[in-house]
Amino acid sequence: MFCMFNGYLQAAYLLQHADFGQDWYRNPRFYIGLSIFFFGMFINIQSDHKLRTLRKPGETGYKIPRGGMFTYVSGANFLGEIIEWFGFAVANGTLPTLAFFFSTTASISPRAFQHHRWYKEKFEDYPKERKALIPFII
Repeated sequence: MFCMFNGYLQAAYLLQHADFGQDWYRNPRFYIGLSIFFFGMFINIQSDHKLRTLRKPGETGYKIPRGGMFTYVSGANFLGEIIEWFGFAVANGTLPTLAFFFSTTASISPRAFQHHRWYKEKFEDYPKERKALIPFII
């Protein structure tokens, strides 16, 4: 339900109500936001790939994801998605895109913290320096 409402809200606002002016493509905020978005997308895709390839065919059981942003955080895929939508909000500079960024952050951050707790409980050798969501901070 959230995805349908959000998709409608973003599309309706951007297509029917937003006025970026004739020179929108000259606004550095757009390119900064786009760069942030693609940086987050790279992290998200790389992290999802690492999660999908943790086990070899036929293997069972759980493993600790390693490499990429998993070196620093347990929720690397969640961090990538949050960065993506922050970049989208920066590029557009509209209230609906900012609201979506905050909604996404509020809905997936708890999952990153829950995954972090689970990994620490499940694996004695889980990296102690690894944070839940934001490298070197939390």
